Amino acid sequence: MTALPGGAPRFTTARAVTVAVILAALCAALGILALGLGAVPTPARSVLAALLGGGDDLTRQLVLDLRVPRVAVALLCGAMFAASGTVMQGVIRNPLASPDLVGVGAGAGLAATVFLLAWPAAPPGGLPWAALAGAWGGFGLVLLLAQERGGRLHPVRLALVGVAVAAALGAAQQLVLVRAPDGLGSALTFLTGTVYGADSLRAARLLPWALILLPAAWALHRTLDILNLGEDLATSLGTRVNPARLLALGVGVALAGAAVTGAGILGFVGLLAPHLARLLVGARHARALPVSMLLGAALVLAADTLGRTLLPPLEVPAGLLTTLVGAPYFLYLLRKTP
Repeated sequence: MTALPGGAPRFTTARAVTVAVILAALCAALGILALGLGAVPTPARSVLAALLGGGDDLTRQLVLDLRVPRVAVALLCGAMFAASGTVMQGVIRNPLASPDLVGVGAGAGLAATVFLLAWPAAPPGGLPWAALAGAWGGFGLVLLLAQERGGRLHPVRLALVGVAVAAALGAAQQLVLVRAPDGLGSALTFLTGTVYGADSLRAARLLPWALILLPAAWALHRTLDILNLGEDLATSLGTRVNPARLLALGVGVALAGAAVTGAGILGFVGLLAPHLARLLVGARHARALPVSMLLGAALVLAADTLGRTLLPPLEVPAGLLTTLVGAPYFLYLLRKTP
């Protein structure tokens, strides 16, 4: 980062690439660390040997069958929540927008719970679609209740309505779980915001969504930059504002809906990562989106790894740790927002 004559920072592509490389290395280091931690600690040398096809059978099973899927799910869900928050903040032009604060996460969680209860034998591929429908339902309800006269969305009003709707949908989800048949409620614990129990099937279910939606989010970077200029200026530049908003919001909601099926509602990841990315590389989405994805991935993986080591053999859900970090920052943003 260099400085302009007036003292304002100027973010460059070279800086963004450097930050991205550092964050990618951090994710790799956290991944190696996470693969070695657990009820049976595994030295880093043994982890690397197992990844390369060596080592004994027990180590390979422990690392490849149990821990690699968990690390993969944490990285994918963190990146997807972060990208979703970045897109939503860009479209709504609201620094307080994030999947868990505008009803997207809670709506997806409730819909996924009802889907699994109603069709316990349904193929796994149907779960993300149910979550996507719930995400749109929750988000639509928040927008409907938060709109002021003339369709204006005030940032603080949107955040407060989103918190209230998310709480109501979360309570409905808990009520459904309480009334669930014996044994099924425990199978839905991942919806509380944890990567516990992630297996290769869950990782395989998430991967196609991530491979499609994460590049799609980045492909919208020019559209998001234009939408950030305001409706009048965006229209004067030839952008069809409503279709562009709908497309971008569709990608953002789909990212969050799919991520919920992998790790539950990870509080404030979609709020923290975009803000940190803009502080590091500026507001241009071509730079902020990749950095935000890497930050989200690192944040969730670090929270999951820390949760496994704080109170062994008990595990602290990753969503609890991300909320403990993100909630004070949310209150700080709330006080700053006029």
